[in-house]
Amino acid sequence: MQYQSQSVAKLYFIAAIGLFLAQILFGLIMGLQYVMGDFLFPEIPFNVARMVHTNTLIVWLLMGFMGASYYLVPEESQRELYSPKLAVLMFWTFLIAAALTVVGYLAVPYATLAQITGNDLLPTMGREFLEQPTITKIGIVIVALAFLFNIGMTVLSGRKTVVTIVLLTGLLGLAVFFLFSFYNPDNLVKDKYYWWWVVHLWVEGVWELILASILAFVLIKTTGIDREVVEKWLYIIIAMTLITGIIGTGHHFYWIGTPEYWQWWGSIFSALEPIPFFMLTLFAFNVINKRKREHPNKAAVLWAMGTAVMAFLGAGVWGFLHTLAPVNYYTHGTQITAAHGHMAFYGAYVMVVLTIISYAVPLMRGQEAKSNAKQVMEMWSFWLMTISIVFITLFLTGAGILQVYLQRYSDAPQAFMMVQEKISLFYWMREFTGLVFLVGAILFVLSFLPDKKAQRA
Repeated sequence: MQYQSQSVAKLYFIAAIGLFLAQILFGLIMGLQYVMGDFLFPEIPFNVARMVHTNTLIVWLLMGFMGASYYLVPEESQRELYSPKLAVLMFWTFLIAAALTVVGYLAVPYATLAQITGNDLLPTMGREFLEQPTITKIGIVIVALAFLFNIGMTVLSGRKTVVTIVLLTGLLGLAVFFLFSFYNPDNLVKDKYYWWWVVHLWVEGVWELILASILAFVLIKTTGIDREVVEKWLYIIIAMTLITGIIGTGHHFYWIGTPEYWQWWGSIFSALEPIPFFMLTLFAFNVINKRKREHPNKAAVLWAMGTAVMAFLGAGVWGFLHTLAPVNYYTHGTQITAAHGHMAFYGAYVMVVLTIISYAVPLMRGQEAKSNAKQVMEMWSFWLMTISIVFITLFLTGAGILQVYLQRYSDAPQAFMMVQEKISLFYWMREFTGLVFLVGAILFVLSFLPDKKAQRA
């Protein structure tokens, strides 16, 4: 059954995909700057391109999570959204704040941006991934509170399911842990310690709850499997996620001045972090194998299966590769970190947002699925983006292994820039696969444009 207020999600999905394309473009700019240092300098310096690349990633994924919530919560709760008008108002507030922030990054020096946005009153800027001006962070908190109120009231006044409870728990954690972005102590060790409470406990903690609930919703709808089966899996996955993810934060505390016991705690529990992702893979394939119906939206089912597999590879396998303290001693901050980050974000979060968009948008248009031709186009986009990200990860892994050996492990360590020159071939190959990824993303967008026949009709 479709609910009228679910249409609010379309705004969030359109903005999310637009920002996704912007993120890819700035990633390509950065990729060229790795091998052509003066490319677009001084118009777009590397540090600015990197801020835009990472910040648009965070914003568009949050847009995607909000859109997913506004779509699935009314259906799960069996009632209309508490306040569609509030959802639309917060959408425009969030989008305008994000756009102005990006314009600020590109138009003025970062120090000037800090000065004109009142960073002196409440210093929060200058931290990786949390570069947003203080005023933007306050705006994000307001949007998050309004969003939680809207979703919470809908869930509380309707049917409660494990999917909505897990989703609400993840969204609440997302909002709570973001508050640590306002705590910016002068002591650098404390600064980095609590910084990870946002960065790690988002992507390796509460975001995983959001991922699992969205994936569970799509699988229930596309396979027709009994809800009880999915709920049992969800309970186990969420328990393992929280146990390993929270204590596993310690794998970021190895070399920042924290006590030595974190080397043991961080190594042991972060080594267990691939388990919930492996369980997620088993869960998806188990549900799909036991399906009671063949859903016509084959593209959405493909995205759902791909999410489980790629999340396990990116977050699980590539995360494990450099998570133990004796290995991390040599690899932290190298291209191996970048390899893990690219595949983990794509596999776990990019793909699950694309999954819910693939499933929900045709339904919001009154169709169960797109035409076969458009589905084939979308599946091409799946394979182009997924294979590209695998090669990007492999090229960055190769660059990282060489970097570790030449710069940190060999008997005669070489200077950073000398090593960068020697591994530039990997950066060129990464840039080429990035272009293929962009083609895949464009195909994804094109697959949602109305058919010419439908337009004539």
